[in-house]
Amino acid sequence: MAKLTRDEFISALKEMNLLEIKELVDAMKEEFGVDPSSVAVAAPVQAGAGDAANDGPSTVTVNLVNAGAAKVNVIKLIKEITGLGLKESKDIADNGGAVKENIPVAEANEIKAKLEEAGAEVEVK
Repeated sequence: MAKLTRDEFISALKEMNLLEIKELVDAMKEEFGVDPSSVAVAAPVQAGAGDAANDGPSTVTVNLVNAGAAKVNVIKLIKEITGLGLKESKDIADNGGAVKENIPVAEANEIKAKLEEAGAEVEVK
């Protein structure tokens, strides 16, 4: 099997959606026994890199706009994501509102993908 270069690997990642990347990370965890998200790596500082980091917020809030037709599945997901009880999760599904606040953008996008897959309408602010 041919070895992928770093650039080829990154190009392949760019073609994947968030759910496919999550599945890849999970497979890496299983195969190598390492959680890549738990490894802190200091990125080299480049000229102008600080400007790019200030383009967006570092933490965001995931808001449920509409639970959709599969409300029961959305309630289960909210309960799983937040650790809230069934009643509190149902209240969020019924009335909308913040599912999770002040979380990293990557985690917010993952939560958004899960909820949208279940049929909910979600926004990240």
